[in-house]
Order: sequence, then C-alpha cells, then structure tokens
Amino acid sequence: MKQLTKAEEEVMIVLWELQKCNVASIIEKLPEPKPAYNTVSTIVRILESKGFVDHEQLGKGYLYFPLVMKSDYSNQSINKLVDGYFQGSFKSMVSFFMKKNDMSLSELESVLNEIKKEKP
Repeated sequence: MKQLTKAEEEVMIVLWELQKCNVASIIEKLPEPKPAYNTVSTIVRILESKGFVDHEQLGKGYLYFPLVMKSDYSNQSINKLVDGYFQGSFKSMVSFFMKKNDMSLSELESVLNEIKKEKP
C-alpha cells in the first residue's frame, strides 16, 4: 500500500467519515483555510490513481468513496513507523512514548487493560 501525503490523508479522513460524497462535501469538512475546489478535486483524482478511492457518477457530478479501510491504512502506517524508527520493536515505541509524554504507571496499566480487552 502506498503512503499518502498530508493533504491526501486529510481528504481520506473526510472520505472515511462520510463514506460517499462529492468534492464540495469534502471541502466543507476540511479545516480553515479551505482549499480551492480544483485542489481537492486533483487530490481525489490522485487518490483514485493510487487505488484508495473510486467514484460513481451522479448526474453530471461524481460521488467518491474509499476503497481502502481506515483500519488497514492505520495498521500499515503504524507498522512503517515502528519499523522505521524503532527497529520493528513495539516495546521500544511504547517506551519512547511513555518517556516523552511523562506517562504514569496508572495510565500504562489502563492502556494494558484496554489491550487485554481487545485480545480474545
């Protein structure tokens, strides 16, 4: 799976939220300052060429929808982060974030409890 630019990720976040929408709806959800219509339209076409988005025609316009699930992209991005910066060690990553964010033991225990709930 290809990596997305910051602008492409912003558009994908809106598409994941709305599921199916036109360019104007995407722009409406983006933060100020709003990008130009042509800019967002170009980004959506790039996302289509990368295989992240597809469209269906609605009258004279198009509705765009994600082909890649947010969870799949998130997993790939996290794995790339862990591999690139923490030599593939999730333990090193967690340790790093604990130290940098001054995380308490009770907060860590809370995170571990959440992880345990997720595992079968």
